[in-house]
Amino acid sequence: MANRLVTIFFIVISITAWSQSNPELAKRNGFKDIKLGMQVDSVSGVKFVKDIKEKNEYPAQLYEVDHPDYESIGEVKVKSVELKGYKGLVYEIGVITQKDTRLMKGMEKAYGKPKYILPTDTYNWTADSLSLTFKDYSKREIKLTYRSYPVLKMMRVDKGKKIDDIAEDF
Repeated sequence: MANRLVTIFFIVISITAWSQSNPELAKRNGFKDIKLGMQVDSVSGVKFVKDIKEKNEYPAQLYEVDHPDYESIGEVKVKSVELKGYKGLVYEIGVITQKDTRLMKGMEKAYGKPKYILPTDTYNWTADSLSLTFKDYSKREIKLTYRSYPVLKMMRVDKGKKIDDIAEDF
């Protein structure tokens, strides 16, 4: 009985630690003034690039952003900013920067220590409604990826509704 209680205790503690929210990440909710879940057409300097399929099944749109407000993070040069949209809402922000150790130090100061994920060689911060991933993009570049959980969930729900509509049409 005592072994079971200890096991349950460790499972509860592990789940609680894993699901803890990052209030600063949640408060910022994106990159500079580009917020996850906002209307894509309200982003300054946004240009449609092409229609895409997220994970080869969800229809989405790819956009690039060209605006002076997004050219740097402090003294670190930003090479490009891309957005992915679903039903006009931003669900992913990709920021490619030059490789600079000050970037990780600044992010740790703002968001705390990240979790390192060995199989993908990424550093991750999570909040209840979004995640931020820090990963090498090339020899001299880093990619930051912000993802919105509510919009991604909306994509899955909408796909489920389409399947239900097909099933009811028999």
